[in-house]
Amino acid sequence: MRICVYGAASPTIDQNYIDKTEALGAEMARRGHSLVFGGGGNGLMGAAARGVHAGGGYILGVIPKFFGDESVEKICDFCNELIEPDTMRERKQIMEDNADAFLVTPGGIGTYEEFFEILTLKQLCRHNKPIAVYNINGYYDGLVQVMHDAISKNFIKENCLELFFVSDNVDDLLGYIEAPVKEIRTVKELKDG
Repeated sequence: MRICVYGAASPTIDQNYIDKTEALGAEMARRGHSLVFGGGGNGLMGAAARGVHAGGGYILGVIPKFFGDESVEKICDFCNELIEPDTMRERKQIMEDNADAFLVTPGGIGTYEEFFEILTLKQLCRHNKPIAVYNINGYYDGLVQVMHDAISKNFIKENCLELFFVSDNVDDLLGYIEAPVKEIRTVKELKDG
């Protein structure tokens, strides 16, 4: 299975997040999965790639050309394949098209944006791929609370929570991704409840 991992690019993240994400990558490779990711060499992106690489797994990196041209961030130098589109929009589309599932590790604005875009597309029945959120050290507790608050105020339908899975346990996350996919409902059912 090709798992797209979203996550932070920052090189200043606490080592605990890096170690756990690297272990996630190693477990992905051990289970025979390949990695699709944003192509960065630092932060949790780099950690996931190092884990998969150490386990002998296949790695597809997708990073806009301007990242290298403008030295935006370190690019992972051991991808089996590196695609360099012109824009961030193209990057996300290539990652989405090449993934069978999505796994969100802790991250910043870009990671939140990727999560909400892929979740929105699932709610709109544009894909039916598993979405799992790796809640290392409770990082996404606040996000889960925001979702519940929005549900309680009728901004989001409760069934939206069925479209993704949150856990701090790697086996549970990968088990969720590997499980048979539940049949998706229609857009109207998901939007109207």
